Order: sequence, then structure tokens, then C-alpha cells
Amino acid sequence: MNRPDTLNVPEMDIDPFSTDFLAMPYPDHERMRQAGPWVWLKRYGILATCRHAQVKAVLSDHVNFISSAGVGLANFNQEAPFRPKSLILEADPPDHTRARTILARILSPKTVAQIREHFSAEAESLVDRLLARCRDGAVIDGVKDLAEVYPLKVFPDAVGLEPEGRHNLLLYGDMIFNAFGPRNELLQRAAEKVQPVTAWIMHHCQREQLRPGGFGDLIYQAADQGEISHQEAPMLVRSFLSAGVDTTVNGLGNALLCLAQHPDQMEKLHADPGLARSAFEESLRLESAVQTFFRTTPHEVALEGLVIPPNTKVLTFLAAANRDERQWPEPEKFDIQRRAAGHMAFGTGIHACVGQVVARLEGELILNAIARRVKRIELVGEPVRRLNNTLRAMSSMPMRWIPA
Repeated sequence: MNRPDTLNVPEMDIDPFSTDFLAMPYPDHERMRQAGPWVWLKRYGILATCRHAQVKAVLSDHVNFISSAGVGLANFNQEAPFRPKSLILEADPPDHTRARTILARILSPKTVAQIREHFSAEAESLVDRLLARCRDGAVIDGVKDLAEVYPLKVFPDAVGLEPEGRHNLLLYGDMIFNAFGPRNELLQRAAEKVQPVTAWIMHHCQREQLRPGGFGDLIYQAADQGEISHQEAPMLVRSFLSAGVDTTVNGLGNALLCLAQHPDQMEKLHADPGLARSAFEESLRLESAVQTFFRTTPHEVALEGLVIPPNTKVLTFLAAANRDERQWPEPEKFDIQRRAAGHMAFGTGIHACVGQVVARLEGELILNAIARRVKRIELVGEPVRRLNNTLRAMSSMPMRWIPA
């Protein structure tokens, strides 16, 4: 698609889904930020922004920038979705409001207070086990041994999922987030891996497979009350699971890497474990687990002197917004004492991540447990990135913890 005449913005030949870009996106983020508040990425025919103010404006305006046409590159107004649309992520009001209201109620502050004890006990136990291995001279993997293990334990526990087969959630999530990009090799490989587990996912979203009283069962109780249909309930459980695991897995992995690469900040955290929440927020800002999301214009939109035609895909670079020097002093610096409020890692507006309160709880509890026991994190091998069209992820991170 050629750039419309009404969009007098810099045109750039950057592929945000190329292997090189996904491995290290930040230099190109800076190029786009410096080019202007908006750029046209001619390879895909999309309008894009890397600046904090514009990213926030788009994500906050659900009337002019809709989600029901898909939050990825594909335009569901012009092609069929690859799977039934998410009731929460790929919906607009009033449909989105129905689903969001249910999940917001389930994840209320009262509910989070009730799960905190279990989440805390699991964090303490896991960190103790890993530290014991380090004391015995073993190398642990920050991804395989912690960042994947903890969210796959505590969040599906809260949803009411049985223990067996939870690794399937990682395969499913990898495919879902790859599907927000083009139909490239990353998506193809992810789809091949997930094909055998799709039936498992949907089977375990059925009511009879979920523990009574868990988050999943509460969704079905909402269906009993007529807030959603019983056909929609398993789809909402599916969205809940896919959104509640991958982002936290990668958020924890990125936080560990930041602390390993910045020993001065790990020293501060060890000296004051109360900085755990702040450290997690700063790592989310610096290394956003979710890097991008799309919106679509449902009609002609006039914005900042631009006239954006209907059905234009708009790419918001959340990770780039989080390193915008217009918003953050020394944005490339990892500073756990920074007030990182306002970062876009969880989005904003009515589509802001509904599970962010649980993700923040998990991040705080894990980092606090580490801070009280560990004085230094040492990488003993090169961390390996797992490229994904949407996520900033890793597949392995060999390390040792130096006990306090």
C-alpha cells in the first residue's frame, strides 16, 4: 500500500519483523523517533509511531483507533481472523466492556490480596531451591528454572487449571504473539509447534476441567448470570491464560537480565528489598515484554495535522515509547530508583492489560525473594533470545546467584 497523500510523514524502509530488528530493535526505534512523531513503513503500508505521547494518544482513543479489526498486522475488516477473535483483546465496546467488566471484577484488589499468600509462598520456595543449587556449584537457567516455572505454577493455579501439561501454554502463547506480525518464518514455526496442543488448550478451558472457585470457574459463573454466553466463556478463559502467562514469563526474564547486567542496581536491590516493585517496573520500561500492538482506523481520522484514511493500520511501538527521551531522562539507563510510572509496557486506556496487577505481584514477590537472599547475579554464558514478532523474549539465560 502506497502512502496516502494526506499523510505527509517520513517514509522509512524499516522492517520491524525482520530477524535483525527483533534481535536488537532499539537503534531503529531511535531512528524512527528522531524522524518524527509519525513515520510510514512502506514495506507493510502502515503508519507507525515510536514516541511516548503519540503511542499513549492512540492507545487511549478506542473510538478512532479500534481493536476489533485486530491488534496485529492483519486487518480483520478485510480478511478472516486466523482463530475466533479474543473477547478482550480484539473487541471494542460494548462487547469489550462486557468481558472486561468480568475480568476486572475477578482481578479486583480484594482477589489479589487473597492470592498474595500463595504466590508469595511459591516465590520463596522456588528461590530457596534455586539458591541451594547455586550453593552446590550448579548453574541455573534464569528462563527455564525461574521465569517460566513461576508464572506457569501460580497463575494457572489461580485460574484452576490442572498441573499436567501447562508447558502447552507457552507454545500456544508463542504462536498467538507471533500471529500479530506477518506470516513469516517465525509464525510458521510457531504454528507447527502449537498444532498438536490446540485441542489441549480448548479442552482445558471447559468448565469441567477447571477447579471450582478459581478464576476460570468465576468466568463461567458470570455466564450463569447472563453477563456472557456459555459459548463465550471458554474463549474468555483462553484469552485469560494466554495473556496472563507469556507477558509475565518474559517480564521476569528481562528483569533478571537487567539485574545481572547492572550489578550496581542489584547491589541497591539487595540493600533495600523494598525496591523490588520499582525494580520490576523499571525493567518493564527498559525491556518491554510486549514490544508492539496495532490499532486500525474505522473511519477517516484527523490527528496532529494528518488525515488518516479509514482502514489504516497504525503500529504503536510500546518499547520505543518507553525509551523516549521526551518522556524519560537518560532513557537508556537502568535505574531501579526511577519513578517509571506511565510506561507503556502494559498499554493504556480501556485495553490496558487487565492482568497487570497479577503480573506486578509476581514480579515484586520474585525480586523481593531474590533480593533478600542474593547479593549478585552472574551470567555464566551468553543469554539466548527467542525471537517473536511481538514479544521481547529469551529461551535461556545461564547464571549463578552469589548468596548474601
